[in-house]
Amino acid sequence: MSLFHRETSSSININNAMASIDFSSSFTNYIEKHYRYPYKELVFLCIGTDRSTGDSLGPLIGYKLAKPLERHNNIHVYGTLEEPVHAKNLQDQIDFIHTNFSHPFIVAIDACLGKVDRVGYITIGSGPLNPGAGVNKQLPSVGDLHIMGIVNLGGYMEYMILQNTRLQLVMKMADTIAEGIKFSIWKLQKQKLLS
Repeated sequence: MSLFHRETSSSININNAMASIDFSSSFTNYIEKHYRYPYKELVFLCIGTDRSTGDSLGPLIGYKLAKPLERHNNIHVYGTLEEPVHAKNLQDQIDFIHTNFSHPFIVAIDACLGKVDRVGYITIGSGPLNPGAGVNKQLPSVGDLHIMGIVNLGGYMEYMILQNTRLQLVMKMADTIAEGIKFSIWKLQKQKLLS
């Protein structure tokens, strides 16, 4: 669970009719701009736990991406409902990725808390995210690109807020992100930018 504190121009409202297309367009632009030599592997690191509704965004996205993307040799998904990546194993997963892949480009995905008027927005940006910041945990920063879904209001009683986050919002956000990523991968494969 990250804490959203910066504005970004790549922000998508999941309640817009074209949210998946808007997300896919932004995601594709970031990949085209940043996924270049020497990067060889594209790794989706979906952070969170299935034990908390608000923090289940990452594992839900990982679950939705794992099967469709497994046919791509250079694309990998970590953090699913079956095998979540969370506070207790995050550093081990980061070490595993850097040990086993040659020049991985890591797309870090996490839920976050934010201002009331930003709940339901997805943000995409270059650089790492800080998982655990939303619940005052010190965890390693991770990602060459980050995707954050603002699932609820931050600022007080974060654990209670996470437990009382609506599953409908988290599922809609997970669908928007997963569909957008799958469409982007298809489009980038056609353009031969991902081989």
